[in-house]
Amino acid sequence: MTKAATKPATRASRKQAPPTAKPDRTAQLTDQLKELRLPTIRDRFQESAVRAETENLSHLEYLSELTTRECEARREGRIKRLMTRSKLHPGKTWDNFKFKRLPLHVVRQLETLRDGSFLDRRENVLLFGKPGSGKSHALCALSEQLILQGRSLLFTTCSLLVQQLLIAKRDLRLPKMIKQLSSFEGLIIDDLGYVQQSREEMEVLFTLLAERYERGSVLLTSNLAFSKWDQIFKDAMTTAAAIDRLVHHSVIIEMNVPSYRVETAKNTKTNPSP
Repeated sequence: MTKAATKPATRASRKQAPPTAKPDRTAQLTDQLKELRLPTIRDRFQESAVRAETENLSHLEYLSELTTRECEARREGRIKRLMTRSKLHPGKTWDNFKFKRLPLHVVRQLETLRDGSFLDRRENVLLFGKPGSGKSHALCALSEQLILQGRSLLFTTCSLLVQQLLIAKRDLRLPKMIKQLSSFEGLIIDDLGYVQQSREEMEVLFTLLAERYERGSVLLTSNLAFSKWDQIFKDAMTTAAAIDRLVHHSVIIEMNVPSYRVETAKNTKTNPSP
């Protein structure tokens, strides 16, 4: 059986097929990074690629630089959201707090709290002192430092808080509101006892404190000593129960210093500006 003759290749058959168009890798990668929700890498990978080629970086070094930038951007965004959500006074920071006015042991207490480990242990922080002694500023400054570490805190005055709790109770939303507040590692209650509240208002506040007991930290300021808290909670039994829940697992700071506002006013009168 003879083999079939091989047909000689024609000129047309010898022509190469047209080259396949190369995909646009840059556009493809941009779309993929968008889908993966990596905006910082998406915006920086071309710039970093040029630098990596210029400086002869390895693939691992190039990738490490991009992921580091992405993580840093996400951390900055999270801290910004936590700071906004906290409702802290923007002007009351750690850097502008007058530590020199405080006794050394109080400064050391605040410095120790700065690492945030008390939040992990669900401990409370209770600051006592006269009006103008810097209690609110101290807690805001401490909370600012904790938020910069990625911790979640919420600042509110006692008066505003009890009004919100009371409205939630009347609308049958009190358990829901307490659950929402439990999402914060630290709840800052400023000026407990500064404004006299009704019995009903103090009952909802006690409910909140009882629910947070050993579940989340309470950071609290008051100008009233414990011996006068019956003026706040209206009866001896509720007062004792509230103190017991707050003091157990707590750090107590007494800021026995003169009013900063009074001192400033005196200095202004003594040394008037020209």
